[in-house]
Amino acid sequence: MKLNRILYLLILCLFFNGNFSISLAQAKQSRSFELKNNVFWLDNSPFQIISGEIHPARIPVEYWEHRIQMVKAMGCNTIACYIMWNYHENVPGTFDFKTGNKDIEKFIRLVQKAGMYLLFRPGPYVCGEWDFGGLPAYLLSIPDIKIRCMDARYTAAVERYVSEIAPFVRKYEIGNGGPILMLQLENEYGSYGNDRTYMKWLHDLWRKKGITVPFYTSDGPTLHMLEAGTLPGVAVGLDPAASQTEFDQALKVRPDASVFCSELYPGWLTHWREKWRRTDTGKVASKVDWLLGNGKSFSYYVIHGGTNFGFWAGANSSSPDSYRPDVTSYDYDAPINEMGQPTSKYMALRKVAQKYSKEKLPSLPEPLPTLCFPATNTVRFSSIWDNLPDPRHMVQPLPMEMMNQYEGFVLYRTKLVGHKSGKLFIDGLHDYATVFLNGNYVGTIDRSLGQKSVALPVSNVEYPILDILVEGMGRVNFGANMLDRKGITSYVSLNGMTLMNWEVFNLNMSSDYVANLKQGETVRPGMFFKTDLVLDKTGDCYIDMRNFTKGVLYVNGHNLGRFWNVGPQYRLFCPGVWLKKGANEVVVFDMHQLEPGTIEGIDRLEE
Repeated sequence: MKLNRILYLLILCLFFNGNFSISLAQAKQSRSFELKNNVFWLDNSPFQIISGEIHPARIPVEYWEHRIQMVKAMGCNTIACYIMWNYHENVPGTFDFKTGNKDIEKFIRLVQKAGMYLLFRPGPYVCGEWDFGGLPAYLLSIPDIKIRCMDARYTAAVERYVSEIAPFVRKYEIGNGGPILMLQLENEYGSYGNDRTYMKWLHDLWRKKGITVPFYTSDGPTLHMLEAGTLPGVAVGLDPAASQTEFDQALKVRPDASVFCSELYPGWLTHWREKWRRTDTGKVASKVDWLLGNGKSFSYYVIHGGTNFGFWAGANSSSPDSYRPDVTSYDYDAPINEMGQPTSKYMALRKVAQKYSKEKLPSLPEPLPTLCFPATNTVRFSSIWDNLPDPRHMVQPLPMEMMNQYEGFVLYRTKLVGHKSGKLFIDGLHDYATVFLNGNYVGTIDRSLGQKSVALPVSNVEYPILDILVEGMGRVNFGANMLDRKGITSYVSLNGMTLMNWEVFNLNMSSDYVANLKQGETVRPGMFFKTDLVLDKTGDCYIDMRNFTKGVLYVNGHNLGRFWNVGPQYRLFCPGVWLKKGANEVVVFDMHQLEPGTIEGIDRLEE
């Protein structure tokens, strides 16, 4: 009897201890985020989202924590982030969510470590002045593909992407003890299309993959955009909104929706040949004051922009004949500048935030080291002509996507038979070309200036060789003209005669390609220059490229992006974590320059 009683007590202990453990686990996961009464509810209490947007793809992973702390110190309780699909799946079926800037879990954990929440914006389309709006360029290898709609080829690719990223979202949802409050469906869809079936399909796809947090959409505060872009039961984000009239527009379409300003613009983007865009701090502060004073949730787009490293900068196009590529810097005139430093705008907005905060805002993190270095000579090393891969042979030129190339340059070469001089016309040049006849530079054709032709001179060669070196400068990321393939997308003619039988050389200009350059003696536009930059310390800097013309800059194998002497950007940001004490290899590719120029390290973007 005594033994039975002991066994009974042991069973009771096990039962209650087991339940107690379950209760602890449940308590850990009992956090909630809900949409009701036109506002947001965190753990059953009204919650005002004060968010700042940053993009992991635009910031070296070593700086993520610093930037998150900067956002928090400006009075934000939430981070918003775009996830660029093409950054994680540039080649069909090959995903990377683990290495370097692509380690999404690390970013999410750092947000949570800072005691902040997360608005997750995974697309599939994001815009963001990013190449093809975040969609992978491999989609453009399908000749008749339609995007952001129920084209089966497109939706199959989207489902593959969502299947890969959904486990990260599930793991870090607020209900599972993570920081993710909401997930955005698509982006500003009402500015693009009206396929309601597609939007509902996307909503259901995320639910099918196990996502339970609320969704939101983002659209301009106009009735036609909201009607096309929003969904029942989903929060409505407005891009932008800082007045009751704008918030009321959303309620006319979705009376029961929780509404917030999903993109409040403290700055703006800049294209090549434009002046740097500047946004008045006082006007921004006034909008923030209204939002905070009226209990409205909002998110700064962007609070810190970062950099379009490599070939990731996008472009805009308001008509089939217009093309405006974005500069490499995504400084955006944001409160936190490209280097991660607070600006006067940051301090002004922090002051407004402190006015409405019940607690003293956190101190700013320690600034990161910067450096300058004096003018340093480069030397001529080789040319693209000495480093051509094996060619493809084709009757008519193809765009690079049709050749499974997604960035960089393409060289098109043909022998002239029949017409051998006169008007060379390129239909569908995307985006910038240097033209050569028998190895001699003839001229440039620039899509951004509306150019399509150049005059070929008479030569004494029986069958002249025509070379057209084409740079893809960033796919259109917004609007109706997004099916923006690169290279020569149609045909080439000379005096009206269509030119046939081409050799095509694919030059993706990857870091591996640059690392394996062979030294050469050819001197012709399309040169590589080198130098060993010797440093006794490391730190962030801008590398001044005024003594070069147009091309790409590599430092220790990192592609810092495009430079171009048309301005307004003449300096490229070089993160200190990509430098080292001692010799640093710098490689410059310039499409025009024959003589080596100098580079210089400066501690700011502008004069």
